[in-house]
Amino acid sequence: MLQILTLRDFVIVDQLELDFTSGFSVLTGETGAGKSILLDALGLVLGERADSSQVREGCQRAEISALFQIEAGQIDHFKKWLDEQGFPLEEEGHSLLLKRTVESNGRSRAFINGSVATLSQLREAGDQLVDIHGQHAHQLLLKGGAQRELLDRHANLMPLALEVAAAFKQLADSRRKLVQAENAGQDIERERERLEWQLEELTELSPQVGEWEHVQSEHSRLANGAKILTGCQEAIEALSEAENSAESTLSKASASIATLAEHDPLLKEMSEVLESALIQVGEAVHGLNRYLQKADLDPERLSQIEERMQALHSAARKYRVEAIALPALLLETDERLEALTASQNIEALRDKVMQEEVTYQKQAKLLTQKRSKAASELGAMVTTAMQSLSMVGGQLEIALNPLSEGGANGLEQIEFLVAGHAGSTPRPLAKVASGGELARISLAISVITSEASFTPTLIFDEVDAGIGGAVAETVGKLLRQLGQSHQILCVTHLPQVAAQGNHHLKVSKSQAGNTTLSQVSPLSRTERVEEIARMLGGATITDTTRRHARELLEQS
Repeated sequence: MLQILTLRDFVIVDQLELDFTSGFSVLTGETGAGKSILLDALGLVLGERADSSQVREGCQRAEISALFQIEAGQIDHFKKWLDEQGFPLEEEGHSLLLKRTVESNGRSRAFINGSVATLSQLREAGDQLVDIHGQHAHQLLLKGGAQRELLDRHANLMPLALEVAAAFKQLADSRRKLVQAENAGQDIERERERLEWQLEELTELSPQVGEWEHVQSEHSRLANGAKILTGCQEAIEALSEAENSAESTLSKASASIATLAEHDPLLKEMSEVLESALIQVGEAVHGLNRYLQKADLDPERLSQIEERMQALHSAARKYRVEAIALPALLLETDERLEALTASQNIEALRDKVMQEEVTYQKQAKLLTQKRSKAASELGAMVTTAMQSLSMVGGQLEIALNPLSEGGANGLEQIEFLVAGHAGSTPRPLAKVASGGELARISLAISVITSEASFTPTLIFDEVDAGIGGAVAETVGKLLRQLGQSHQILCVTHLPQVAAQGNHHLKVSKSQAGNTTLSQVSPLSRTERVEEIARMLGGATITDTTRRHARELLEQS
């Protein structure tokens, strides 16, 4: 759960550190005080898009940090994830620190446990820690895609839905290739003939990996054969066979110094050096003689090498590649021809499409089966919740409308149908629900689907908009109930909801010279009475509104 949220120079907050606890916490304040700023900051540290306007005016950088206590059931998972991503552990995996900085030029940086992270890593961690229900969540319910995703997430069907989408994509690609093969005509046939001719020519040439470098080296050796032989012979003569050869000169010098070393030990080292030099000259002469005996500088071989070099060079120029790249071109040509031939194998493609259709249908039908069960259960739960939200007799049905050929999202289209009162026929949500009804249905769905959520922290941003009175009290009780299994943070403007909170935070705004600052403070029992009275009565707080506020708190 979220333990500490720290802000510095963020929008109109200079410096703020908030401690959070488990249960249901409410966040209230006058309009414009900055309630949404806290959620914006939290969204930023969870990986949302950064903007230079988020830096407090006159400051260079905004910083947001969020410290999370990792639930017992998530510790092993996060330890493994942190290790895979290369991040250090904090408190043996019992806590996780996310941080985000935003510069005045709009650039931002992310950190996990003090180490630099990417935004995708930040979002991946945040998605497992916090789920935010925005104040416009009910508007998303009007979109079919959102309805389908909500049902799949509630029933833990997202992995299966992704498998169905992948199977459909594979099927669609195979269908496209089949159509292309059937319509290709002469163009592909000409390309196939060209590749066959090219492959035949390159196969006959048979260029080998490393061959070009080898023939270049051998050609250089053979082309300079006479020079090599003459040079070796001259070196042997200078070293050993000439009247004043190096070997005879060194021999005399070595013998002389060896004799002198018998009288002065300091010359012993020089004597050994000369003796070593004489041995090395002898080895050099022996090596050169051995080379001359084995030297294969056949002019006929030179002609063969030149002919091979010319063949490789001509092929390289013809196919517009470097000679060294000819072996790779041979392999590539073979692979392209094989792929093209396979693509032209109509019967094989048709068999592939049929097999992939079977796979897709099998997975999609399983998804339909699970969706049908989940839709019935979720519809019944939301219908029950609607009875306590001033929609007595109303019901929600989740229809699975079959698609003729199926698609990436399965064999059906998901549609939420609602009946606002007893006896009415359920119709599409967008056509029959008023703004208030839509907000209440959305809230009921949010609370019910969150009960099955594994995310420890749930945030509701004014999702109670459009309701009031007894319904608001019911909403507060629903959120309080949800707070028994999750950490709940709710931004609200309704006193009936605020009174149900286990904890109450107030956002206020003040002037410091020409600067507007926002503060957040936890409220005591007495202070809660005043705040709820303000929410009930507006600017003028009377004894009556205070009494009413105390009654709301006592009822909670």
